[in-house]
Amino acid sequence: MTVGEAYTCLYTGALVILAVLIGVMLIRSIRGPGVTDRILSINMIGTMVISCIAVLYAYLGESYLLDVALIYTMISFVTVLVLASVYIPAKPGRKEFARENDSVSDAFSGKSKRKKKEGRKRL
Repeated sequence: MTVGEAYTCLYTGALVILAVLIGVMLIRSIRGPGVTDRILSINMIGTMVISCIAVLYAYLGESYLLDVALIYTMISFVTVLVLASVYIPAKPGRKEFARENDSVSDAFSGKSKRKKKEGRKRL
């Protein structure tokens, strides 16, 4: 086995492992119990795609792939910021986000189950 063949096996193995991990994170983003788990898995998918692009750069030797990786990094960062600002409340005490098991659509449509305030008197 030559050095070139060894590097080819290394790059191919890295791409296969990253592809499997991207699949696992995709499943996690669908089944995640909370909104924050979904946002975190989307961020991890973006990071792994950037890693795949970097491995492809090392394998193919094409310099434009580094530019693509940098642009994808900025887009992934902005995407996570937007998702976090939309789905994670600024004030954690808001009633719509009090329960982790409520879905996002229920929280924004007002269909979330709220406890009745019995026995409380306002002063």
